[in-house]
Amino acid sequence: MAEFGFNEHHQNEVINYMRFARSKRLLRLKTIDSCFEELKDSRLVEETFTVDEVREMLDGLQAVVRGEMEMELINTAHTNVLLLRQIFSQAEKFYLRLQSDISELENRELLEQVAEFEKTDFKTADKINQETSKPKLAPLNEGGVSELLNKEIGRLQEENDKLKTRLRTLETQAMSALDDKTKAERALKDIQKVQGEHQLTTQSQEINHLEDTVAALKEDYERSISANAASHKDLKENLISAKHELLRVQEQLSLAEKELDKKFQQTAAYRNMKEILTKKNEQIKDIRKRLQRYESNE
Repeated sequence: MAEFGFNEHHQNEVINYMRFARSKRLLRLKTIDSCFEELKDSRLVEETFTVDEVREMLDGLQAVVRGEMEMELINTAHTNVLLLRQIFSQAEKFYLRLQSDISELENRELLEQVAEFEKTDFKTADKINQETSKPKLAPLNEGGVSELLNKEIGRLQEENDKLKTRLRTLETQAMSALDDKTKAERALKDIQKVQGEHQLTTQSQEINHLEDTVAALKEDYERSISANAASHKDLKENLISAKHELLRVQEQLSLAEKELDKKFQQTAAYRNMKEILTKKNEQIKDIRKRLQRYESNE
């Protein structure tokens, strides 16, 4: 790790994190392998399959593997955030402001160096006793910032040891739980094979019952359609008859209105009103002519 510029203490921290990441990666790979094994044991029990059956199996396997990979990627991102949180918290206690270059995370040269380190130095470091006491910073004096820094380093080392112990315990529990899950799945598959014939007979009876029910419903539906068709025809005929009756009534009403208007025009009141309006119009015309002569004289 000399090309990264790490001292021995930070190199050990990097090794611990890579060991943690490797254990999580192996655990997730075992989970994915179990998904494929489960598909082989539960679905590949016949010699031939149709295209739809193969597509259904592949779609189901794709959904499971996608979910596992998505969960692992999300967990990895969150784990990195927690790691950055620890580093930034330690820096803030001493009023330091750390900066990061996101573009360096995709530096192929550096990524290849990390991969090479994992193949060589990382394997060598695994053989070293992890419980060996780590060097501590010697204080420059008995008080002040150096004493506080020394205490903080000691506290962080103790927390780190506790976390390592807990991590190893969780890894052991996870592997044991995975083995138990695999055994339980195999036992369940054996039980399902024994009960397969009984379930098949029960399902066949249920299917026959459903077919009879569907046939009866279909017959009722056809009778209902026939009744609705006859009713629709009667309603249509009644509607046409009503329209004709409405047109006839409207025509009679129009004739009655015309007859009433004609009778009203023949009454004496109508003739008197008409003569009054004619006289009033002549008076208005005469007044307008007088006004025009008056305006011209002025």
